[in-house]
Amino acid sequence: MIHYKSKAEIELMRANSLLVCDTLAVVAAAIKPGVTTLQLDKIAETFIKDNQATASFKGYHGFPFACCISVNDAVVHGFPTNAELVSGDVISVDVGVYKNGFHGDSAYTFGIGEIGEDIKKLMRVTKESLYKGIEKATIGNRTGDIAYAIQEYTEKLHGYGVVRDLVGHGLGRSLHEEPQVPNFGKRGTGAKLKEGLVIAIEPMINLGTKDVYYDKDGWTIRTADGRVAAHYEHDVCIQKGKADILSSVTAMEAAENANVELFSDY
Repeated sequence: MIHYKSKAEIELMRANSLLVCDTLAVVAAAIKPGVTTLQLDKIAETFIKDNQATASFKGYHGFPFACCISVNDAVVHGFPTNAELVSGDVISVDVGVYKNGFHGDSAYTFGIGEIGEDIKKLMRVTKESLYKGIEKATIGNRTGDIAYAIQEYTEKLHGYGVVRDLVGHGLGRSLHEEPQVPNFGKRGTGAKLKEGLVIAIEPMINLGTKDVYYDKDGWTIRTADGRVAAHYEHDVCIQKGKADILSSVTAMEAAENANVELFSDY
């Protein structure tokens, strides 16, 4: 069943989505060579608790951490570990918070230090594809229109692998609600978009093959060819005119840019 939100509920969700983004910004400020992803997870969880919220992911179907932190060939659902990050790593951080009866959910991919131009392009194109999808998130369109826009831009135009095994989703009182929002598909198919629907649009794009597999931890999903993946996610509300983006990348981009000089020293 698809749940539509009232204006008051949408504002609660906006506050949660922005809290997620503030959490990501705090994590971004701490990302550097020598830091472990377990340390980043602790930073995020502490910040969430300090803001009187709870981490949506922790305990969700048994997931043991506050964040999904996926490094290099890990696409999503990565387990934080004691392994130290190094210059050249690509790290995707996915965070959810629960407060006042609703969830917020967003993700962002960061490059550490010197990364290849091909990887920089993958990150840029994946992020751009998110906004291509959002452009189609309007009343009367369907989820397939979002999916087609993302696939057309990443796979057909740039030759990247669009993950088929994972999709975006509705968001609200539950972390995952209907409808599913794939990053691949045909225009004019899928659930019709109506006012008050909140969805998480999240392109998961691989530098190489679209194929993935589960790591031995049962959660981390990796690219089948071992090449890098990128992942960006916004919470979006369907309304009259263009979509209302509830989350924001401003804070995390500022933190990311502030670390450029630091990264270059390694």
